[in-house]
Amino acid sequence: MKSILVPVEKHDLVTSMLECAARIAGMFSGTVEGVALRLPQISVVGPDPVVTVTFPRAEQEDLEILATARHIFDAYFASEATRSLPEGQRPRHRWRAGDPVDDAALASLARVYDLTVVGRPQSGTAGPRMTTLEAVLFESGRPLLIAPPEAPRSLGERIVISWNCSSESARTVAYAMPLLVKAREVIVLTVEGAVTPGPSGKELADCLAAHGIEVRELTVLAGGRKPGEAILEEARRLGGDLLVKGAYTQSRLRQMIFGGATNHILWHTEMPVFMAH
Repeated sequence: MKSILVPVEKHDLVTSMLECAARIAGMFSGTVEGVALRLPQISVVGPDPVVTVTFPRAEQEDLEILATARHIFDAYFASEATRSLPEGQRPRHRWRAGDPVDDAALASLARVYDLTVVGRPQSGTAGPRMTTLEAVLFESGRPLLIAPPEAPRSLGERIVISWNCSSESARTVAYAMPLLVKAREVIVLTVEGAVTPGPSGKELADCLAAHGIEVRELTVLAGGRKPGEAILEEARRLGGDLLVKGAYTQSRLRQMIFGGATNHILWHTEMPVFMAH
């Protein structure tokens, strides 16, 4: 994972996002690239559905967004937290020139990066937005990492894979292989009753072991918990510092209405989550 993209804007989770990106870049001698993120332009549809008016963003506002984001990015990489790292673990970083991007442009840009780091969604407008996360998840064709509210003390040393036998989970595990082979321990976690027809957790563990990965398999009962609750609680109990999870095995609409593991994890995780769809 040599190229890691971070959309930067002013909110409380941006330090955690940059910390997660820096840790992964340090593991692979990679580069963290920052880009300024802005809200989408406002469009209003008139009485005639053919007529749509888009209010252009003021050039001065874009300049302010760009300056703020660049300052946050440069200040983080100039901080003692990164300068004190050994030379071999110090991540490279650079700023992507150009205007701030909205969610759609970010998702398009993410297609040429190994990983994009976003923040755990927050309600309201003060923090990372679910629209940003979903744009990258569904439109980039690449994996993303969701940073928790607090920067993690470690990342990728003990990885928990949430395995439900689905193609989404299989695809996410394949994307995560560079991290899995570097982990001290990998645990394949299956919540009984929250699976689709497919290979078992034991079969996945055997596959990973063939790659020289230190891995074990664990199947747990939900015990009255919703699947998302069980996954997060067990991952925390196991001492995981990264959760690997395929996104939206059920439809996104169904999860929004009835709830689901992915939706619960996106809103409640306290550890980094590596995710793909």
